[in-house]
Amino acid sequence: MYFDAATQAAVAESAKDVAETSKNSVFDTLKQLSIGSLSLSGILSAILIFVICLIVIKIVTGVVNKALSKSRKMDKTLQGFVSSSVKAVLWAIAVIIVANAVGINTSSLVALVSVVGLALSLSVQNVLSNLFSGLTLLITKPFQAGDFVEIAGKSGLVKTLGLFYTQLDTLDNVAVSIPNADVTGASISNYSHEPLRRVDRTFTTSYECTTEEVKAAIFDAIARDERILADPAPFVRLIDYKGSTVEYVVRVWCKSADYWDVYFNLNENVRESFAAKGVKFSYEHVNVHIVEK
Repeated sequence: MYFDAATQAAVAESAKDVAETSKNSVFDTLKQLSIGSLSLSGILSAILIFVICLIVIKIVTGVVNKALSKSRKMDKTLQGFVSSSVKAVLWAIAVIIVANAVGINTSSLVALVSVVGLALSLSVQNVLSNLFSGLTLLITKPFQAGDFVEIAGKSGLVKTLGLFYTQLDTLDNVAVSIPNADVTGASISNYSHEPLRRVDRTFTTSYECTTEEVKAAIFDAIARDERILADPAPFVRLIDYKGSTVEYVVRVWCKSADYWDVYFNLNENVRESFAAKGVKFSYEHVNVHIVEK
């Protein structure tokens, strides 16, 4: 059977229309498919959006982690907290976007999250207080691990500075954990912050001893300890006259790590030097004179 060109063109156009109609019918049928209140097209869109969000989260967290790793001044604990916080925020945003794509009312979801967050923050108020105090300490760095500090009446070496607690090892080897909220609310004395420390001592002698004798004996005691620095120069002066004693103040400098050794050795060396040079220690006392008639 022979068809002219016009007939062939009409048949081809008709077949094309039938194919296009069939194709549109298939797509319309797929669009009408649903699982409960979720349409197939909405589910496919949500999957595509989720994949995109996942890629974005990986890229952003990778950039943040790389930037944090290059920061030498930021503590490792703080770096981990910042990285986890960024990831948590990104996932929260991704969940809201995907929920909106599948037709869930995100305004209600946001309100629910806000209420739950408020209730949770009230129930863990002390924990959050310690957490933010820990972040403050990690940022401001009033001390670091290994420093000898005094905090809230407790003194010792800083063992760890965590997000919730600061742990000290006292001189008698007791581990003390102080909540970070108490640390930030208390005065902090850091004895390791500076490379040098000054040892201050006061000695009392008898009025019978001359100033020159006492000062010479104390300088002799100072010279026995090589850890005492010549610069700044040692300071020895008569500071006060008491009822039964003459008081001398002694100030010497040493490295911070040598403080306690210098402190105790100075006490012992002064005693030995006074004994060798005939300088008498004294103390507050009352002389009673009995007059016989």
